[in-house]
Amino acid sequence: MKNTFGSSVTATIFGESHGPGLGIILDGIAPGLEVDENYIRSRLSLRRPTGAVSTSRREPDRFQIISGVWNGKTTGTPLCIMIPNECARSGDYEKTIRLPRPGHADYTGHVKYHGFENPYGGGHFSGRVTAALVAGGAILMSALEKKGIQIGTHAARVAGIDDIPFGDLDKDVPALNSKVFPILDDEACKKMKAAILEAAADGDSVGGILETAVIGMPAGVGEPWFDSVEGVFAHALYSIPAVKGVEFGGGFGLAELRGSQANDPFTVENGKIVTKTNRCGGILGGITTGMPIVFRTAIKPTPSIFREQESVDLVTGEPMPLKLCGRHDPAIVHRARAVVDGVTAIVLADLLATRYGTDWIAQK
Repeated sequence: MKNTFGSSVTATIFGESHGPGLGIILDGIAPGLEVDENYIRSRLSLRRPTGAVSTSRREPDRFQIISGVWNGKTTGTPLCIMIPNECARSGDYEKTIRLPRPGHADYTGHVKYHGFENPYGGGHFSGRVTAALVAGGAILMSALEKKGIQIGTHAARVAGIDDIPFGDLDKDVPALNSKVFPILDDEACKKMKAAILEAAADGDSVGGILETAVIGMPAGVGEPWFDSVEGVFAHALYSIPAVKGVEFGGGFGLAELRGSQANDPFTVENGKIVTKTNRCGGILGGITTGMPIVFRTAIKPTPSIFREQESVDLVTGEPMPLKLCGRHDPAIVHRARAVVDGVTAIVLADLLATRYGTDWIAQK
């Protein structure tokens, strides 16, 4: 099972939803990066469930850095973060353990691993494991900010309700990272939360779309053809549970335009070559243009719902109705935002190290 991403900077994740814990190993990162454990905690808090719009499973995420850091700085050797599971209730799954949940990896994991997989709460396929990506990504996100590269993500759509798109980007966009529910329009935020609660009352769930912007990325980064910026991002983003679509810049909308409408005209601003528009999402030919990188990720509705669904007994092969109990999110899009930010930081660190060398991110 391949659980490692990256070429120059790599991230390896491990653990299960209801196992002793989970974690991440970062390798290839520069020595001398500051590791602020309070910043890691703040990032993890943005992924943590909150209120009735999230699951009632409340993990404290008391992480421990067990290697790769000395006196608050990275050593350059593998950095390992462990996060214990302290609030698992495996008994919630005992009655339905033989019935794969529609929309989950229960069936595919069972086939691939011949029944030897840890099945509780989705095991290794659970969104719980994404806490490791947030923790590891936080270290790199902080380092990128010191290099003038900022990451910001908001819930652009939830349950069919739209937020204000980023549009013209400025350096205030990453301030969204301080919000638990990352919405630009307060009225849209209220409607989204109401839609989530309505779905929860029906025993159902909703999905949404996240929009991410990266500001301050230098031009000329990316390795076409097969390690293009879009390709590397898509590779990583599709590893996040529930992500079912990724588009950059104008995305699928560009297919409806003429070339004269889709192209971004070049101009010079303060002695720097820029584009007047950014329909390409800051990427041309798989290489960064220096304009903001903008992409959207589609997050499907949480597959664990409390309505009765059809399934099949994995032992007898007989069709069986499935009625879940336990604790599940009526929506995960607002929690996935912190995961997308963390993965974005890992991708950027890898791309930049490939272009400028491993130590570049730590240089003043």
